[in-house]
Amino acid sequence: MTAIEHARKILDTMLGYLGFTVQIEELETPEGPTLQILTEDADALIGHRGEILDDIQYLVNRILVRHMSGAPRIRVDVEYYRSIREDNLVDHVQQMALRVRTTGKPVVLNPMNSYYRRLVHNVFVNDREIMSVSENGPARFKRITLKRRPH
Repeated sequence: MTAIEHARKILDTMLGYLGFTVQIEELETPEGPTLQILTEDADALIGHRGEILDDIQYLVNRILVRHMSGAPRIRVDVEYYRSIREDNLVDHVQQMALRVRTTGKPVVLNPMNSYYRRLVHNVFVNDREIMSVSENGPARFKRITLKRRPH
């Protein structure tokens, strides 16, 4: 049994015990192996800003690693929520970058977890004018700014 098949079984069992009726698809995406949950109870599985979905993904991966050491990290999504959210975030940061280019003033984004900070960073990794910087604090966030030009 492959890691994604095992993860699917873990997820299906977990959600079954919780009383959810779901269909789970196994996908290979650029982000890695993904389990896509299709259900009418999407809101209950996503939670506020994806917090329940993050918890489900964490539990599936913890259980998987206990059963299969060295298993790859499995991404869990519900009704393409993560994919849509990531696309919206990329669109938003590109709009903010346009504002930074126009005004020359940095823009501060809302606090986000490490996965989304990395996603923002990757948007600008090859950009010659714009960079993103993680700011430390009680909640980590990203600042989008112009790169310094050599004098």
